[in-house]
Amino acid sequence: MPDHHPGPTHPAGPTRSTDPTRSTGSARPAGSARSVGEGASYDHRRVGRELGLFDTDPLIGAGLPYWLPAGAAVRRALEEYVRDAERRAGYQHVYSPVLGKRELYELSGHWSHYRDEMYPPMEVGAEQLVLRPSLCPHHALIYRSRGRSYRELPLRLAELGGMFRSELSGVLGGLARVRAIQLNDAHIFATVDQVAREAAAALGMIRAAYAAMGVVPVRYRLSLPSEGGKYVAAPRLWERSTALLREVLDGAEVAYEAVAGEAAFYGPKIDVQVADAAGRESTLSTIQIDFYQPERFDLRYTGADGEQHRPVMIHRSIIGSLERAVAFLLERHGGALPSWLAPVQVMILPVTEAELAPAAALARRCLEPEVDLRAEICAPDRGSLGARIRAARHVPYQAVVGPTEAAAGHVALRLRDGRRLAPGPAEAALRAIRAAAASQRAQPG
Repeated sequence: MPDHHPGPTHPAGPTRSTDPTRSTGSARPAGSARSVGEGASYDHRRVGRELGLFDTDPLIGAGLPYWLPAGAAVRRALEEYVRDAERRAGYQHVYSPVLGKRELYELSGHWSHYRDEMYPPMEVGAEQLVLRPSLCPHHALIYRSRGRSYRELPLRLAELGGMFRSELSGVLGGLARVRAIQLNDAHIFATVDQVAREAAAALGMIRAAYAAMGVVPVRYRLSLPSEGGKYVAAPRLWERSTALLREVLDGAEVAYEAVAGEAAFYGPKIDVQVADAAGRESTLSTIQIDFYQPERFDLRYTGADGEQHRPVMIHRSIIGSLERAVAFLLERHGGALPSWLAPVQVMILPVTEAELAPAAALARRCLEPEVDLRAEICAPDRGSLGARIRAARHVPYQAVVGPTEAAAGHVALRLRDGRRLAPGPAEAALRAIRAAAASQRAQPG
């Protein structure tokens, strides 16, 4: 259960490269992240409003934001990244309901250990239904839905699913703390011999995702129980889980800190900690090794010896909740998201009304599957060229179309780091932008 300058159409001076990925001097590449600590601290709520990503309404309720079209584009890009990465890593995707009977959470242990953060049951006839606080009980039941063989293990089940936390209104804020959560979650059912390898692979996926998002963890935390907390009383299981997580961290050669009081109620976990520009820490990603819930749900598989054995359950989230991830990314990058994540990747700027038709043709070309770029047109009726360039300062690429470019089928690209590239064929520019975004998205960990 794993716990966002004005000038002429053509550049003056010498002709520059038309490659939008090539750095000029000390300028930062167009799709790259801001450095930690660069500039002031960015409040994701202000940045989100400025970019038109999300909003709230008192009639919906506190802690229940809705995603506007631009924000939905960012969220969809993250979802597609996660699904693609999971599919390549051998995960199978499932869907499960956001409700469950109270008895399900009594069996999983959530009702006794986590009830204060759950919503009250809803009386439906003779049943009590609960909005789920996590996805793991549902995935345990999916595993249990039929007999399993050792040949099927490790079985990796993944879901981008909804879960709910009964948070007090005083702690809610923007996307960072919400009541309805969309979680990137997965559960791996494995033999004991497979656990360390599977957890290490999950950690590798997390590190690759952070590289693609332009995120640098501030520390890795081995989260352990504390005295007197609401933890499962099973010392032997805690010792086995902790030893395996230490093996994973040591094998990855990352420095980590063991911290008491931060474990899940059923087991220890690796938490990947990040910090915003103000130094506030939060957890985006987590890996947990769980011997407890397989016992509670009586999960089994038939081994090579023909006997019944108990699998181990690994809980794993690459980017955590989409809400918290987007909130962090907005503050980390000040709204200038990596190009593959930006809600608008190319802003097309016709200099005059006469260039609207070629600008529209360029926007249509961006929609073609082989290009597949998110593009918008900012027409001359929205201000001078300089004003429109300033308004599009968060967009990775601005494609200026003046009379000369329109006649030749060219564009003059401007990058949000201030570089202006020599005019060149529009088709070549779009190919280069797409390749740059794809390269950044595929960063290894």
